Amino acid sequence: MTNLKSKVAGAAVGLVFIGSSVFAQSLADAKKAIDAEQYQKAKSMLKNLTASQPTKDENFFYLGWVYLQEDYADSAKAAFSKGIAANPKSALNYAGLGAVARVNKDQAGAQSNFNQATTLAGKDSKPYVYVGEAYMLDPNPDANAAIAVLNKGIAVNSKDPELFIALGDAYRSQLKSNEAYKAYADALNLNPKSAAAKVATGVLWRYANNWEDSEKEFKDALAIDPNFGPAYREWAETDVRWAQKVPAQASAKINESVEQYRKFMNLTDNSVESRLRYADFLYQAGKFKDLQTEATTLTQAKNANARAYRYLGYAAYENNDPATAKTALNTWLSKADPKRVIPYDYYYLGRIQLKDKDTTAALQTLEKTVQLDSTMGDLYADIAKIYYAKRDYQKAGDAYQKYTAKSKNAKLNDYFAQGFSYYYAYGDQLSSKATPKPVADTMLLVKADSAFSHIQNALTTPNPTVTLYRARLYDLKEKDRNNIVGYARPYYEKLISILSAKQPIADADKKNLAEAYAYLGAFAEYKEKDNAKATENYTKAREYDPTNKQVQFFFQKKSAPAKSTSKGK
Repeated sequence: MTNLKSKVAGAAVGLVFIGSSVFAQSLADAKKAIDAEQYQKAKSMLKNLTASQPTKDENFFYLGWVYLQEDYADSAKAAFSKGIAANPKSALNYAGLGAVARVNKDQAGAQSNFNQATTLAGKDSKPYVYVGEAYMLDPNPDANAAIAVLNKGIAVNSKDPELFIALGDAYRSQLKSNEAYKAYADALNLNPKSAAAKVATGVLWRYANNWEDSEKEFKDALAIDPNFGPAYREWAETDVRWAQKVPAQASAKINESVEQYRKFMNLTDNSVESRLRYADFLYQAGKFKDLQTEATTLTQAKNANARAYRYLGYAAYENNDPATAKTALNTWLSKADPKRVIPYDYYYLGRIQLKDKDTTAALQTLEKTVQLDSTMGDLYADIAKIYYAKRDYQKAGDAYQKYTAKSKNAKLNDYFAQGFSYYYAYGDQLSSKATPKPVADTMLLVKADSAFSHIQNALTTPNPTVTLYRARLYDLKEKDRNNIVGYARPYYEKLISILSAKQPIADADKKNLAEAYAYLGAFAEYKEKDNAKATENYTKAREYDPTNKQVQFFFQKKSAPAKSTSKGK
């Protein structure tokens, strides 16, 4: 805090002596600072320009655009509105209002303002540039819309390199490398000294995992402008991706990435907003100890930006400090505009609640996470386990089904858990003592068998456990033992074949063999009406498990008539 205060104080003293030169700074200087991501510097210039030139709507637009880059949508909207007050036909400021509307998920408002911007633009291509960039803002980038409006801008003015850079960015987001490369090349043909176009080309090479050419472009950009901070930032992010893709170089590249990002920070204003971007980078780089230190410092600042608590929560969780993580995330969620909350906020809170064994809260949080982002399929495994522990087997089965469908990490064991859950859900319905008694849903058995079948199809040899449960679920389909159909017969026969081939037979397998032979005994007794065959199968079952209740019942029935006949004699 001391250093920050001294810098502010020093700046204030400086203004006393050089106040007149500040006002001499031009809009071009401010725009150059924006391009270099020196937002505090740009904002200071633009505030002075809006005060000294209050009728120039461009000054208000670029001030609003800086606020938008810093995630201050309300301040941005106020600046754009002042720009329109200064000039009701300000196409740029209508583009800005459309950008704010998109950030606030107001699609109708965004489209209305964008239409106004392009209608008023005339032969000025800049409104098209910023409408295109606005379409690419989070949370819902729309590359097709961006490309369409940028091409309209090129039709208005094909000599504006910024149009082509924005067009390349939109194509790059769609992984259309050839189209993106051509757009960046067109920008460089128009302005060979465009550091921004060089950096954009370097990012394109990063997408292709072409690390060396990517670095070359960043170096070329810095040769054009040694103070062009985005080159260092993108270089740092390229090193992170390099580390992820080439594990042998991971440690060196991560350390290098941090150094490159520090160079970027040194070229910016070291403002809270810049430090928040640094925090985001540290998270991406997996530097969680550094992130926790940085985020803690940010939360201790006067009027701290609430977003710092998000990073503190993430870092503390990764550093196995769940108490700090929980407090930080709850603080963030209590302070944040709901529109600024992202699925990962709930993801981390849910993980913390699981560590606390607060499964009820964790379930609510994780389900909220997947509702916000259905692509986070791995969370369904945690959701399924919670439902399974609560013995809510149908919901557990549904969650496992979503996990196996959506996650790339699903294993055959997860398919088994899915089938097992549906199997138990059906059994619970069948044995329910509720009034009125529910009708058991046979679709649960279909879903269970589908999961078990998937496992068998993925294996080269039959799995005895899966075979056993397929036999059991088909046995559950039998409505009446006296009218046995034999649905389970082929599976129990297959189970006998599998287990009998494993000599000597393990004690754990003997009960299952007894179960299989007992079923075949019942089939022979009730379906085939073959008492000798039934006795043969029940006898084999008794050899493996004399305690099997079905076996005991059969032999008790057989012995009862014999005792009666003996007494008669």
